[in-house]
Amino acid sequence: MKKHTLPLILLACSASLPAQQYPYNGLNSGMGNLYLLSNAKTRSISPENFTGEKGRGGMAGPGDNDLPNRANSTWAARDLGQTWKVNPYVTIKPGETFTLAGIDGPGAIQHIWMTPTGNWRFSILRIYWDDEKEPSVECPVGDFFAMGWGVYAPLSSLAVCVNPGSAFNCYWTMPFRKKCRITMENVNDQDPMNLYYQIDYALTEVPPDAAYFHAQWRRASPNVTSDYTIIDGVKGKGHYVGVYMAWGVNNNGWWGEGEIKFFMDDDTRFPTICGTGTEDYFCGSYNFDRGGRYTEFVTPYAGLHQVIRPDGAYQSQQRFGLYRWHIADPIRFEKNLRVTIQDLGWRHGGRYLPQQSDISSVVYWYQTEPHNKFPALPGWEKLEVN
Repeated sequence: MKKHTLPLILLACSASLPAQQYPYNGLNSGMGNLYLLSNAKTRSISPENFTGEKGRGGMAGPGDNDLPNRANSTWAARDLGQTWKVNPYVTIKPGETFTLAGIDGPGAIQHIWMTPTGNWRFSILRIYWDDEKEPSVECPVGDFFAMGWGVYAPLSSLAVCVNPGSAFNCYWTMPFRKKCRITMENVNDQDPMNLYYQIDYALTEVPPDAAYFHAQWRRASPNVTSDYTIIDGVKGKGHYVGVYMAWGVNNNGWWGEGEIKFFMDDDTRFPTICGTGTEDYFCGSYNFDRGGRYTEFVTPYAGLHQVIRPDGAYQSQQRFGLYRWHIADPIRFEKNLRVTIQDLGWRHGGRYLPQQSDISSVVYWYQTEPHNKFPALPGWEKLEVN
């Protein structure tokens, strides 16, 4: 291995020039170069250090109120005082948007951990790069961490991990050159939410060819066209690196015959990449079936990590959570990208059935800025899982 070769995962997530042209910048994403020294500065933002400044963590004292939601554990810390877990979380009121982080670059987000309370569909995560007015990431927080049904399921992958009891972790590398701003909006019309969180990042030089991270949420409930759009309207140069899908089936039988299609760089009716079936795209086969039963699985790059089975009473339809990360095989585009997947099952006589499922998705990609404005998120009524 050459001295300054960037890790494979970072190469997969950015269209890098030969890495030896740059000094190692400390953006570790694997074991291969963990021994290399760099001049990157490690920082972390949490409710115990809202700014991430050096030497300013755990400064809240019982009774302090000079920052939003500060000293929320005054009662628990009353015998111990300052430095003893005085402000470990924030409370976000109904209709409020709270700024989790404001960082001056250059640098990169390396890890996000959080555990939000309440309805995960009603908490909207947004990330803004540099001076942009429109977010590059806009998703309900549960969907961003592959928990779109609001029900915990263990997930262990390279990009996202969800651990007991409801710990959300993201390891996508997110470089920025000037600024990074991360917010959380509580769109719940009546209930506050508590949020424990930690955002770990490096202040370091960013290569000139590093692209910006994006994530966008969509939903069709029901999907009346039977041809679900995962992403459309992407303009610029970049690479698609993954998707999470929450798929609720409204009919009997196997539901995943549909093909995924990648229309790139001015493709019209016919795509450049066409899959062979939904379970095939998510790196499974034959209906995810072993012994007449859907079988959950998780791997570093793909999985069916969640199956919510009917209980015969109130949860009358099956629901699925699936992810596919293109970390080792990013899908690169030069000008534009549109991705669709067919909502297709089986009907009488061995015919395909165009379905009308409840489908939500989050697509993750890197691209040059500026990006096209995302479709407006609906109100909580259209976000809610019902």
